[in-house]
Parts: sequence; structure tokens; C-alpha cells
Amino acid sequence: MNRPIDAAAGSPEHRRGSTTIIVTGTDGAPLADTEVVVEQTRHEFGFGNIGFDLVPMADGRVAPGDEELAARLVELFNVATLPFYWRDFEPERGQPRTAELRRTAEWLHQRGVAVKGHPLAWHTLAPEWLLDRPLDDVETALRARIRREVGEFAGLIDMWDAINEVVIMPVFEAEDNAITPLARARGRIDMIRLAVEEARAANPAATLLLNDFDLSSAYECLIEGVLEAGIRIDAIGLQTHMHQGFRGEEALVAIADRFARYGVPLHFTETSLVSGDLMPAHIEDLNDWQVDEWPSTPEGEARQADELERHYRTLVGHPAVEAITYWGITDRGAWLNAPIGLLRADGTPKPSYDALHRLVKREWWLPPTTVRTDAAGRVSVRGFAGDYAVRPARGRADATPAAFTVARGVSGEASVTLP
Repeated sequence: MNRPIDAAAGSPEHRRGSTTIIVTGTDGAPLADTEVVVEQTRHEFGFGNIGFDLVPMADGRVAPGDEELAARLVELFNVATLPFYWRDFEPERGQPRTAELRRTAEWLHQRGVAVKGHPLAWHTLAPEWLLDRPLDDVETALRARIRREVGEFAGLIDMWDAINEVVIMPVFEAEDNAITPLARARGRIDMIRLAVEEARAANPAATLLLNDFDLSSAYECLIEGVLEAGIRIDAIGLQTHMHQGFRGEEALVAIADRFARYGVPLHFTETSLVSGDLMPAHIEDLNDWQVDEWPSTPEGEARQADELERHYRTLVGHPAVEAITYWGITDRGAWLNAPIGLLRADGTPKPSYDALHRLVKREWWLPPTTVRTDAAGRVSVRGFAGDYAVRPARGRADATPAAFTVARGVSGEASVTLP
């Protein structure tokens, strides 16, 4: 047999797999000693970013630079998170922004980007029209909201942060809201049960996350309580905003190790790194740091690129991690006005965008590669787990490629037919 293609050789071994494809013609006979082109089309690993900036564009409100921003997001990321903050999504009771978010989700879906909704239940940004309502009414409204969103977007959005930041939910005091009193009365476990069971009933195929910024032992205890109660969560969400500096490889591995012991996949759901001056270390709540201008600097951009690469290499290297979502494609309108984007406010890419692109689409990726089948029409491909395609090297330029997969940790075989 010919020498196999060994793509993404620099990626962690546990991310890789191999597939031997048997290429046949339309008559069923193997295409022996034939040149074909093999390439990767999608990563199995979830490389995500927020798609908040695309909502106006998908709704027809295109600002200068939007199309270039969207193109860069789609080029690099295979998952996009859309905002379902209840107060903004349904500012008036019974008038949700379903159509607007659906257009955005469809736009992404058509371009091969999976969509995640964030979040279904959260105390922050709860609707004001729920204030001062009886707890039973609040619970009824929350249940209905979860069923509505998950059900109406099923098949288009099949991944959700089912409930967000539950550790602090019953004791949250920063703003009046109707969810905190409900959580105080029902308890954290029952709030999680409510969110997960309603979402599961509306879309049994959905991937549901428990998500939190509190990565202390309090979150570990909460997860243990959830699992002991028989509540099935599909992934554990871990937020790692780093406005005050990079946590470092050792700290990241320690976090992943602590939460991996539950046997549930880990998603690092909210990652950010600053390309300007760092937030002072004495700030406990990041939301307390409010500045009108927070510029990106050349020195900060070089640091951000280095730290971003270290962050991704570390987490992709951990076997329990299945996804990383970076929290901002651009500095324009970024959270806390911080320079955390991978693009500057004017749309030009920072070194961090280029660094991540080199990893995701070069080092961990198989570009179009021409190879020759052996006497039995076989080609062996080893690479980063994901979707691949093979097409004729010569002949019809419009010939539809045949798809196959490379599964993580598996040596498989597939048959494909080419014209």
C-alpha cells in the first residue's frame, strides 16, 4: 500500500485517528493507481467564537466592515454562540426576537458553522416584566421560555448553555431580578433540574451545558450534587476570562484535571485575553472595572498572540476538553470595552488571529493534498479528528467530493465512490 497521508503531525496524539478509504468508480470497481485529492473540511473539536456581531448583518443592517468580519469568523471557527439573554431577547412579554436570531443561525448554518445558544436560564439580564411576580408565575414563565426557544430552534441550534452561573445565582445582589428569588426558594439543584429537563423535553438531541465562572470547589460540589441527583448534563462549561493576565499552562491543566474527574466532557466556554494594559489585579468582579477607552497596543498584541497559542495548545492537549469558545472576534463593542478581540476595531487582524489560524487551519489541518491510490484503490489518511473529502485530481472540475470521517483514537475504513 502507498505511504499514508499523515496530516496534523504536530497535534496531540489523542486528537488524531486514521481512516483507510477504498475509492471506487461508479461501476463499483476500485480506482487503482489513480490520483485523487484529499482534504479536511471540518474539525471534530469545537473551535468557537461569539456570533453576536453578526446578528444585525444577518437581519439586513450591514455596517461597514461587517462582511469582512463575518468572513474571518467563518474562515477560522466552526461554532458560533448567539445571544439569548432573556431581557434582550424578549423585552416585552410575548414578543421574542425569534425571527432575528433564526436568520442569524441560518446564515451560520449555511456556511457550515454550528450554532450554540447562550443562555436559557440566568439571573443577570432577566426580563424586567418578571419583577414582583409570584414565584410560581416566574417558574412557569421560565419553563415556557426554555421550551419555546429550544423547541423552535431544534435542528438549527442543538447546543445550549442550559443554565448559567448557578453558584452565585441564589445570592446575587448586583441587580434586582426575578430569577434569584426563585433560585433561593427552589435551591440550585432544582433550578438546574428545571432548565435541563425542560430543554431535554423540547429537544432530546440537544447538547446541554452547565456553565459557570466560579471554578472553585463550590462549583465542584454543585456538579457532584447534580450528578448524584441523576440530572444528566452533556458538558461542563468553564469560563476563563483573563482580563487580569494569562492563567498559565499549569493552572489550566489543573482546572481541566479537577473537572475531568466527573467523566463529563469539558467546554471552555468563555475565553478572553487582553491585547492592551491588564486590568488591575485587585478587582474582584470584572464588571466593576469600567473605562471609556481601553486601547490595544503593539506590545499587548504580541503578548496576546503568544498567550492565545499557549492557551489553545494546552487545552487541545488535554483529553477531556472538547471545545474552546473565544469571547470576541473584534474589539468593536467587546465586553467591558476591553481589547480582547482577535480583530482590531477597524477590522484588521491582530497577531492573535494569525496565530490561531496557523494552529487551526495549518498545523492541525489537512489542506488539499494530491495522492495516488494503490493497486486496491486504497488511500490511508491519518490526522486531526474531523470531516474529510476526496475528489478526482483530474476530470470534471465540478465533481462532487465524497465525504468521510477520521474519528478520534480510531483506525477505521470507508468506501467512497467517485465519478
